[in-house]
Amino acid sequence: MKNTDKTTSAQDITETVRSGYAAIASGAQRSCCSGRRSGQADPARLAKSLGYDTNALDRLPEGANMGLSCGNPVALAALREGQTVLDLGSGGGFDVFQAGERVKAAGRVIGVDMTPEMLAKARKNIASYRETTGLDNVEFRLGEIEHLPAADNSVDVVLSNCVINLSPDKAQVWREIFRVLKPGGKAAVSDLALLKPLPDNIRALAAALVGCVAGAILVDASAALLEKTGFSDIKLTPKPGYVQSMQDWNDPLYAEIAALLPQGEDLADYVVSLSIEAFKP
Repeated sequence: MKNTDKTTSAQDITETVRSGYAAIASGAQRSCCSGRRSGQADPARLAKSLGYDTNALDRLPEGANMGLSCGNPVALAALREGQTVLDLGSGGGFDVFQAGERVKAAGRVIGVDMTPEMLAKARKNIASYRETTGLDNVEFRLGEIEHLPAADNSVDVVLSNCVINLSPDKAQVWREIFRVLKPGGKAAVSDLALLKPLPDNIRALAAALVGCVAGAILVDASAALLEKTGFSDIKLTPKPGYVQSMQDWNDPLYAEIAALLPQGEDLADYVVSLSIEAFKP
């Protein structure tokens, strides 16, 4: 493939994702799976299944939980009062608002999203967050996760929830995460990953791309990216329960993908939710 072809391909992927999430923000789609994903039609049910605190969910601004999670990076991060946190692909502010309550008035949480429609939704939610919590410690910035709008060595924790797999340049994303973290800072990421490569016909399925599946890479490849970037104390924890839940809930997208698999194989043989913890030395 020529370099120009690679660039065009990356741009196409980015625009596919951007347009898909813009439609979600505007209500034209229900989820990152072209509006067909039944499990995410009940965002609270999904969040509770991932271990989010029920009381924290009840305090969220209306519409902040859009059912776009595949893990719980807020819990993974073990946030402390006074920390500065950056959330990649912040959407309606779901993880940002919860992190804000944990770092309290002395801390700061910055959400980054490349979709203006999502950014507008999140910013609109700030007033409700302030009224409920009495805190004024969150903000949302427009930007791509490959080029984060944050200074070098400026944040204590980077969060991301089912977003990095959507990037066409994951190595660049991890370099950016490393750049913005302070020495000793932590990356706490929930993402989808592969136990083995997806068949070509599934990778070509546009709905699967926007649905956080076709862009996923192998677990071992994720570990290699982190090591090459310079992270230390890397911990990867596969959590197969997420994909199994999607199947148990008769999720239409996951059923569509499963139907394309070779006979006798299960989607959980390929896809897993992956918790990633890593530190900048």
